[in-house]
Amino acid sequence: MGAELGPHLHIDGDSVVHRLPAHVKLVGLLTFVLLVVALPREAHMARLALLGVALGVVLSTRVPLRHVASRLVVEVPFVVFALVLPFVATGPTTQLGPFTVSRDGVEAGIALLLTATTSVLMAVAFATTTSSRDLVRALQHLKVPDRLVQILAFMVRYLGVVGSQAQRMRVARESRAFTARSVGSWPVIASSAGALFIRSYERGERVHLAMMSRGYDGRMPVTDPMTARRADWMRALLPAALALVALTLVRLP
Repeated sequence: MGAELGPHLHIDGDSVVHRLPAHVKLVGLLTFVLLVVALPREAHMARLALLGVALGVVLSTRVPLRHVASRLVVEVPFVVFALVLPFVATGPTTQLGPFTVSRDGVEAGIALLLTATTSVLMAVAFATTTSSRDLVRALQHLKVPDRLVQILAFMVRYLGVVGSQAQRMRVARESRAFTARSVGSWPVIASSAGALFIRSYERGERVHLAMMSRGYDGRMPVTDPMTARRADWMRALLPAALALVALTLVRLP
């Protein structure tokens, strides 16, 4: 893994979260998110508490809040759906200002919004403190099927390469006074997309031949095994432990 996706995802740092091994953080992230999703729909106070936990984890990474806020854009579809739910859901209704909304829709919308925000914040904390190379190594360490790890590894490695090629093609079009302003420009864009696909396919063939010539046998070698101490596991699983406590309390009769 010689290239990264770029500074827009991973940010170097020396925080507690940065120092945790990647496979430990990944297990902690997945466990926390699953426990948050498992909360009953009406457990809004528990979700608010876990949202505070997620915010605490994000702050502990020492990543600029502007960077975190820009990454929250991926949550927009969930926010829109949560805002629409009170108006499209069925069941008993209530008056909310000038609007008549479904009570079940309001409950479900609040639950969805809090769950999505909490999960996205934790995912951003993981992405900003874990390099793409460490992510691939973590998947290998956790015994994820090798074929899936290879697909992810090559996607991470060459997504930036293909993006750079697309950027150069865009600059070439604009240097020839091309601007996409109408439907008539679609054939040019389609031709560029086709050329980009052909170049990417040919590049993939060359990379595969180069790997075969260097003894590639269908498996990715593990060159740098990962290790973790008990303290690392305790730190990484602390948010999940708090989520488990919250889930247990709301499930009690």
